[in-house]
Amino acid sequence: MTDDLEGIDHRRADRRSDFVSLGEYTVPELRKALITTVVLVAVLGLFIYMVAPVIVAGIAGVVAGAYLLPFQRWLERHGVPRTPAAILVILAVTVPLVAMLTYSWMEIAGAASYLDGHRAEVAAGLEQGLRQIPFTEGLNGSATLTGLVAQASARAGKIAHETQEAASIITVGVAIGLFTIYYILTQGEEIVDYVRGKIPGRYHELSDAMSSNIRAVVYGALYGTFLTQFIKSIVVLLLNLVFAVPLAVVLAFLSFFIGLFPIVGSWAVYLPVGLYLMLWRGGIWQGITVILVGFVGNTLFMSTYIRPKIAAQKSHVLNFYWMLIALITGVYSFGLMGIIIGPVLIAVLKAVFETITGENTPPILGPRAGESFPPQSGPPQSGR
Repeated sequence: MTDDLEGIDHRRADRRSDFVSLGEYTVPELRKALITTVVLVAVLGLFIYMVAPVIVAGIAGVVAGAYLLPFQRWLERHGVPRTPAAILVILAVTVPLVAMLTYSWMEIAGAASYLDGHRAEVAAGLEQGLRQIPFTEGLNGSATLTGLVAQASARAGKIAHETQEAASIITVGVAIGLFTIYYILTQGEEIVDYVRGKIPGRYHELSDAMSSNIRAVVYGALYGTFLTQFIKSIVVLLLNLVFAVPLAVVLAFLSFFIGLFPIVGSWAVYLPVGLYLMLWRGGIWQGITVILVGFVGNTLFMSTYIRPKIAAQKSHVLNFYWMLIALITGVYSFGLMGIIIGPVLIAVLKAVFETITGENTPPILGPRAGESFPPQSGPPQSGR
């Protein structure tokens, strides 16, 4: 009994150790606190302004580094020192990506050159295909199609110029992302220990709940997103190969990235492919098949049902409804990084709610951290 009372007194003392009433401060101390606060806000504002162009790259580096840690630890267990292991992990990810981007660039540049040199031929082919579609036999769209082809050719020609203009910020962003990944891989444990040491004892319960929820929902969101994107890209690739669509691999690779956005995204690949098959090839049913499979299978089923369902099951923190809200509204509010920010915000809200109410979580929010809904094993808790 005495030990229990001592433990309670110790926790109370820990919670109140840094509490000082405002009346106990002297005027010089208040002046110092005011000046320190003003300087901190000014410096923090300038820092945010400075890193704003590459903040997405930094966040992406942190997330990528955290989820590449298991591979690095596997190499370390097999005798590879930490620094060489981190370099090998980064190369294993970046080299294939750079190779695929280079291949895609060469293919797109070739297609743009062909389009620029054969505008009239392409417009004539599209007009002929348009007349084969039912109820459009008498439609005269020659001028419109010619203008559209010219606009497409001009936009394709601007890709290289716009990329050159953005080369500096792209280079800086890539460098920041890679160095962040390296820093996380080599100094991850030290960073976690430093941050945890700066949190007062009375906030440990809340910080533990927040970190557990954040780790779980980020794992679930990334797992669900990349798995569904891989499946959707395979579907696009198979459709392109079956119907002999040019740039089949490039379009599938492009679908993987732009399809990260729920609801919108991958339609920018399968819709032009379907129109190409209908207008240029004259394959009406082939084009309709591509568009229907893309819209029903990839956009509706995979993006708005399978992705949040898998993410919710893997996270064991949010249920399907809240994961769907987090993914969709997160992307529309914060862009690409909303895939992570959206679920994290709701997970933090849930952690705060659980801490305030003694973890009496209502069923609508899903299970508590570390539990399942229904009960099953939780997500990997690496680093704990």
